[in-house]
Amino acid sequence: MKKVRLTIEDRILIEELLRQNYKLKDIARVIEVYPSTISREVKSKRKGNIKLEECNKTNRYPFVCYNCPKKVSCKKRKYYYNYREAQKDYENKLKYSRIGIDMSIDEVEYWNDYFKDKIKDKNQPILHIFKNIENEFPKSIQTFYKYVHKGYFPSINDEMLARSFSYKPRNKKETVKTITKDNVIKKGRRMTDFEEYINKNPDANIVEMDTVIGKFEDVKCIMTLYFRNSKLMLMFFIKKYKPSEVTKVFNSLRKSLGDDLYKELFEVILTDNGWEFSKPEDIEFNYETGEKLINVFYTEPYSSWQKGGIERNHEFIRYIIPKGISFDNLTKKNIIDMMNNINNVQRSSLDYQTPYQLFTKKYGKDISTKFHLKEIKKDEINLSYKLLNR
Repeated sequence: MKKVRLTIEDRILIEELLRQNYKLKDIARVIEVYPSTISREVKSKRKGNIKLEECNKTNRYPFVCYNCPKKVSCKKRKYYYNYREAQKDYENKLKYSRIGIDMSIDEVEYWNDYFKDKIKDKNQPILHIFKNIENEFPKSIQTFYKYVHKGYFPSINDEMLARSFSYKPRNKKETVKTITKDNVIKKGRRMTDFEEYINKNPDANIVEMDTVIGKFEDVKCIMTLYFRNSKLMLMFFIKKYKPSEVTKVFNSLRKSLGDDLYKELFEVILTDNGWEFSKPEDIEFNYETGEKLINVFYTEPYSSWQKGGIERNHEFIRYIIPKGISFDNLTKKNIIDMMNNINNVQRSSLDYQTPYQLFTKKYGKDISTKFHLKEIKKDEINLSYKLLNR
């Protein structure tokens, strides 16, 4: 965690490092605060002759004139940062200035920067953030929402907290080629067959399968596999509406895992009626041995709630890539980065464990590595579009 309050020792150091022409980020690193904290401290507490014309150069870092080559001859206003004056200003603010909440000015400024980094810049879910700071942030999550609503954290607003993604029904043009109700492909694979199988095999590992689409005209889409027992989601970049692409993914998985582990992990696949999933036998069987390894079942038409876990998990993808943005320019690395950031978000339904932790605990790190899964530090989770530009 970054430091919340600047002390007089910090201010002495700030003045000294400004005189030595240190860069903003270097001063912040030495004092263990955000660069914006240093920037705000210097700009708000510097002193200068207000009767003179202001120099445009002092509107940007370092905001003071210690190392300006024209300092001697310049006739404009000169700014300097003095640690004694800065500390005095701080103590006066602390004593006389209250903003209606039980937090100091420095604490408000610190948490404003912290929440900006996590919510606005990295798009992290609120529950994930609060689980990480439950012993540091002095207020409840309900109080936090009130403070945001009242404008006490100026970098955050209500709209950023009220993330809700509604999913429109797929364009009919996108699902022209659907598996019809009477199609022989679905014989023994309907929702009633799924329920019967689960009743007989209550410990079966259930994996939901779906695709996420960017623009209608895109060539590619993201195929997802969601493990109900851990909420882990695998993601694959495939060509849209092609059953052969889905088969290719599962053939690769079977080859990497071996038949026994493939059977264990993907015993039951539950998917929708999209054309890309219209060749279930290609992923169910090992055609070299003729053995049936896994079982594919289909939800009822227009019943996405029957695989609600994967639908809800897709919201995380939309955090990163809002609707209407093309997927065609994505790379395999982008897909893996998204997958790992999503799988490392803590979930209240998992007692604040992450899907990655739960899956790895159950199946081991070697299996996670085969899926290109890795752990990401909770403070570094990024669910914003910036993730794709790394």
